Amino acid sequence: MSSAEGYENTLKNFRNAVEKGTNMLELDVRRTRDGEVVVFHDASLLRTAGSDLKIEDVDYASLPRLSLTVPIDTIPGEKFVDDTWSEEDRRIPLLREVFQEFTNIPINIDIKENDIRLIKQVSALINEFERAELTVWGSFNNEVCKECYRVNPDVRLFFSVKRVVILLICAITGLLPFVPIKETHYEIFLPMALKKRRLMQVQQLPLSEKFLFWACETFLVWKPLISHLKKRGIHVYFWVCNDENEFAQCNELGATGCMTDRPTLLREFLNKSTE
Repeated sequence: MSSAEGYENTLKNFRNAVEKGTNMLELDVRRTRDGEVVVFHDASLLRTAGSDLKIEDVDYASLPRLSLTVPIDTIPGEKFVDDTWSEEDRRIPLLREVFQEFTNIPINIDIKENDIRLIKQVSALINEFERAELTVWGSFNNEVCKECYRVNPDVRLFFSVKRVVILLICAITGLLPFVPIKETHYEIFLPMALKKRRLMQVQQLPLSEKFLFWACETFLVWKPLISHLKKRGIHVYFWVCNDENEFAQCNELGATGCMTDRPTLLREFLNKSTE
């Protein structure tokens, strides 16, 4: 995250976030044509680097630097630009480099491709740097999550979308206390934050979306569910939270933490909360 304070998924931005007091880095990984595991969010280079090519179709050495002006994916209409960042600062890094530099920082990895080669390579890097206990991985895609767990069950795992739905059904029906859970992290969008961003794009929500947001606001952040998960040692994170009202709701819901594009603002909020 931290996309409002630096170029996303770059080493310099990760350093800045840690200096601001960030306790966990969140990043995305993909595989280049020549088999390197890189830290990058989109499938295409278009939004962040201005090149209409896919990461998987380019060798690592040929990847362009990020553009000086980058639209922020999670904040509609906002862009990050800072001409003091050098080309090296805007380089797309390897996951290996992130592990080498941030040896003691927990890292949350979103596996962006349903590719067993990528999963095995990430697993090998986690083992090489002996950071299974400091790493959380997974995907929205349930098949990817199943492969992650099969390849390396020692690494912390977040819920896929399918597993979240199953979790909610079990919670609503009262079966959850009797259901085994292999995942260690419940990471979902904060409905309030997503709804606010959606309303920045449309004047009025369609009826179907109103119902969907009502369901999310009712069940995804249901306090008895969150309490139950925490009692079972499962961490609860919400994304993407970028203002004090959203931080406050995360705190009120009992979240373990939240993912943000504005780590400085979050640190200020946390400091005020402990005064």
